[in-house]
Amino acid sequence: MAAIVLKEKYDNEIIPQMMKELGYKNKWAVPRMEKIVLNIGLGEGGSNPKLLDVAMQELAQITGRRGIKTKAKKSIANFKLRAGMAIGCMVTLRGRAMYEFFYRLINISLPRVRDFRGLSPKSFDGHGNYTMGIREQIIFPEINYDKIEKATGMNITIATTAGTDEESRELLKLFGMPFRK
Repeated sequence: MAAIVLKEKYDNEIIPQMMKELGYKNKWAVPRMEKIVLNIGLGEGGSNPKLLDVAMQELAQITGRRGIKTKAKKSIANFKLRAGMAIGCMVTLRGRAMYEFFYRLINISLPRVRDFRGLSPKSFDGHGNYTMGIREQIIFPEINYDKIEKATGMNITIATTAGTDEESRELLKLFGMPFRK
């Protein structure tokens, strides 16, 4: 339902508005969201595999998709880390699942953040992608607060087809992303 609402908003409102404001001549040249990647990094995941399984389960509850374990690329002796150890998990969302998650993120989860004043408008990477960090997974209503063993944060990256940060910022603003003034 929410995916349909956002997709229709993109097709009927955002495309014509961006074509008019930014001067695109073709609707296929207008930037769009490509994917959303959620990443949980657990430094002690290698020494405590149960913690990694709990993080995978919570990520599956939040997104509705099963994640994959990410492994260390290098050995680092100071962190007791060996190459190939599982140290985190991630999920990539595209299409309908991406729009569903984005709708729940901006309308339900972000307003639940304590002392929320908006997202930083400076977190773009120079190629039109936006990354934000969340300190605790309890802002998502799918997570049962009583069963949390350890509060873990996550990174959420929204990849767009925009060539510049300004185009991407305008696209996300039109979708309803709450940027700080």
